Amino acid sequence: MAVATTPEDLSRLMSRIGAGDRGALRQLYDATSAKLFGVCLRILSDREESEDVLQEVYVTVWRRADRFDASRASVMTWVSTIARNRSIDRLRARGPMAYAEPVEEMDLPDDKAVGAEALLVAAGEEGRLHNCLSELDDRTENVIRTAFFEGVTYDALARRMDTPLGTVKSWVRRGLAKLKGCLEQ
Repeated sequence: MAVATTPEDLSRLMSRIGAGDRGALRQLYDATSAKLFGVCLRILSDREESEDVLQEVYVTVWRRADRFDASRASVMTWVSTIARNRSIDRLRARGPMAYAEPVEEMDLPDDKAVGAEALLVAAGEEGRLHNCLSELDDRTENVIRTAFFEGVTYDALARRMDTPLGTVKSWVRRGLAKLKGCLEQ
């Protein structure tokens, strides 16, 4: 059986999953699990926890597939958001020490690593995103990458950077506004 690769294939699988087709869930897993595991692993930095969260993601997909709306997001965006949110929830459950590494010492995600950026490749948006990110100042780009690609909260970023929370939120808000404008061009 061929693995679903196109957005249309994935949307058809979601419809079948919503109707209770377990085989379709297996096909979706085969098509998306590597990328979603990368999302979880990038955020959690723990293989076992990432595997647990990945299982939770597919349970959530099974339960909520009937609510998926292809007019609002692609399947990859939808399942990636679930994976990201579940991973962040798990990270937050660890407590404040999960965020101990200072921002200056953090490695930025490798452009070829499986993660949130890799998901954009499937949508053909990687180049545009990198171009738009490069237009931001270094600090804003780092904060946005850390918050959105690694799942670190604004509060944790503020603590890492020893910067007021409101300032970090302002950097992110202004940076996202610039990114939005750039991506809409």
